Amino acid sequence: MENTTWDGLPISSEEPHGAAVLTWRSGPNGREWLILHRAHQGPDFEGDWAWTPPSGARLPGEAIEECARRELFEETGMRLDISPTAFGSEGWAIFIAEAPATSDVVLDAEHDRFLWASSEEAVVRCLPDHVGASFRLAARALDDHSPR
Repeated sequence: MENTTWDGLPISSEEPHGAAVLTWRSGPNGREWLILHRAHQGPDFEGDWAWTPPSGARLPGEAIEECARRELFEETGMRLDISPTAFGSEGWAIFIAEAPATSDVVLDAEHDRFLWASSEEAVVRCLPDHVGASFRLAARALDDHSPR
């Protein structure tokens, strides 16, 4: 039996099965992370998987980098340079991308709103915990590589 996404598209049987793109920008109070609210359970939905970074399933035969770029564009309308990270898993890849401070976000039908959040807010809103923790890891990695 073939696995499919919530909207019926096939999911790659090869790992990683999907990707997230932790997208950040420089905001007036420091680094801000883009998080998206899923629309299919209504605007009041909170809890596990209500808020996520741009992410989605990998199609059969699709390179994981292309999956990440496609999901970022489909869900936000943004085409950005992405970089792989070391804190994904065998089943799910995590990329990072910097957006210009003035980037426009154009949501798809899967999402009803977005937020540019601090690292702390992204960690709290994006559940389950391993999703939120990825923002903490990304922030730490960026901090470790920023010029002093």
